[in-house]
Amino acid sequence: MTATAAFIGLGVMGYPMAGHLAKAGLSVRVWNRTTAKAEQWAQEYGGTACSTIAEAVDGVDFVMTCVGADKDLIEVFEGDDGIIANAPEGAILIDHTTASAGVAERLARKSAEHRQGFIDGPVSGGQQGAENGQLTIMCGGDESSFARARPVMDHYARAVNLMGPAGSGQKTKMVNQIAIAGLVQGLSEALHFAEQAGLDASKVVDVISKGAAQSWQMENRSGTMIAGEFEHGFAVDWMRKDLGICLDEARRIHARLPITALVDQFYGDVQEMGGNRWDTSSLIQRLRKK
Repeated sequence: MTATAAFIGLGVMGYPMAGHLAKAGLSVRVWNRTTAKAEQWAQEYGGTACSTIAEAVDGVDFVMTCVGADKDLIEVFEGDDGIIANAPEGAILIDHTTASAGVAERLARKSAEHRQGFIDGPVSGGQQGAENGQLTIMCGGDESSFARARPVMDHYARAVNLMGPAGSGQKTKMVNQIAIAGLVQGLSEALHFAEQAGLDASKVVDVISKGAAQSWQMENRSGTMIAGEFEHGFAVDWMRKDLGICLDEARRIHARLPITALVDQFYGDVQEMGGNRWDTSSLIQRLRKK
């Protein structure tokens, strides 16, 4: 039998992710706050646009969500019209939102009360990874739910890993964002120094990328950073949301993140420059600012 899935939230990530499910042969229903977006998706991929969450999740095997933040998750999961109340027993609920570990643990408990499985599965790879089906997914949940969910997530991912119980996926995503924040700031300072020193920054990158300084950010973002092009990629507003989650969790578990806190403030400077939707690599622009 064909597996059925509902996808809730068709933003820049969810839209192509749901598309990969449809192209893989699953029967897919979608819901989005903007109805026109759901209808556009249904026309493009041949699935079903639903007017309510309850309609979308009724009787399905899997429910995927990719929304904005904790409050959005609570809104779509809880209440009489939400996912938990309307998805069937035995359904696996997979959340791809980057959110707090606390909300993941809360939703896992509530879904278990309805005999549903829950996986928190934040992703890394950005819009390009979603479009190409090459995301990395960090999962939290029980092993049986993960075993059922993994083959479905494989349709839009290149790597899917269970990191521990509910909340572990979100905590792993925090580690990812902490590492990226420091890397992007270091690369920004390095390129700025090269420019100020009168060096050809592109040639410098070509040389140092063959050694210990190499990173994904250097390989994929140094060229656009040098050119001052930032209308792409993971937005500064989203990164600040994620870093806020990291810093909140760090305070809760008594972890010290001095560089992360500083870079978060630097992204605030970029927002003040009007770079809210610029790629995270735009940190270099605050160094260039006279």
